[in-house]
Amino acid sequence: LEDIKLGDCSSLKQVLCSGEALQVDQVILFKDKFKNVRLDNLYGPTEAAIDVSSWEVPLEGSLSQILIGKPVANTSLYVLDNQNQLLPIGVIGELCIGGVQVARGYLNKEELTQEKFIANPFKEGERIYKTGDLARWLPDGNIEYIGRKDDQVKIRGYRIELGEIENVLSSLPGVTQCCVLAKEDAVGSKRLVGYVVLEDALDKERLQEQLKLSLPEYMVPQLWVTLDAMPLTGNGKLDKKSLPDPDNSDLSSKEYVAPRNETEIQLAEIWQNLLGIEQVGIHDDFFELGGHSLLATRLVSMIRQDLMIEVSIREVFEHTTIVELSSLIEFFEQDFNDDQEDKENYNITIEI
Repeated sequence: LEDIKLGDCSSLKQVLCSGEALQVDQVILFKDKFKNVRLDNLYGPTEAAIDVSSWEVPLEGSLSQILIGKPVANTSLYVLDNQNQLLPIGVIGELCIGGVQVARGYLNKEELTQEKFIANPFKEGERIYKTGDLARWLPDGNIEYIGRKDDQVKIRGYRIELGEIENVLSSLPGVTQCCVLAKEDAVGSKRLVGYVVLEDALDKERLQEQLKLSLPEYMVPQLWVTLDAMPLTGNGKLDKKSLPDPDNSDLSSKEYVAPRNETEIQLAEIWQNLLGIEQVGIHDDFFELGGHSLLATRLVSMIRQDLMIEVSIREVFEHTTIVELSSLIEFFEQDFNDDQEDKENYNITIEI
């Protein structure tokens, strides 16, 4: 598509896109290269004779998401929960396919066949195929594809659909290609990592602020990796295994400033051990570096053990940088010393 020039393929009337998820940036490029050419996005797995839904991509106006549309003839599509019950409009569930084109099963794989091809709970005598894809119905009767069920992750107690993040990320201006993964850090905590191919240089803070307009904060990646192009497998699909590991030093959006006194040095060492990061500056934010409520509890315990002073979890949430927390601890120590002096002065023995 990138090699085609405006005016090429002048006899072209319609393009059908299938096999791999269509991206917003690809549609924008398509609209630039072709005028008055219809574009249809098709969806379907091999287990249901390829395409089971279709969506005519609107070529006028702005586009924020790519849909997979409505079921084609002789096809029934269902969005189900874990108990195979129908879900209402807007709720994400597993997309299941019914109809004449559903395969009989997998050759010589009886156990997998029984798992994926089940009796249709809504039509007696028919079967449905459980795709493993996540989707939701929209009010206009179209279906939005979210991602693979395998791509569901749980981070800090929140269940996250990686595809939902990718859908929003791909719609942002300047983002050509993207992928979001959950990767474990040095201490075993999962972090969201955003891989992007951009038109211009990465502006991490701006990208995150744009995502926060559509997503809750816990679904916004803190780590970013820019690539010239996404790695592909031999058949042209995204090769997620070839994506490089992120650099944890990029977690902070602040310029590195080294600890200046003993308290700041001790706090920096605690943070580094707790968060699995090699270098922590005094202006780095605990929660931006991957901290959360459970780690805040451990932080309080480690401060108590190493610095012999009590800091509350609330104070950790209020003083999120080393310089702020250090100032608080020094204030506590000063206050404690003043109290001790007051007690000593109060207990002076006076001879009568």
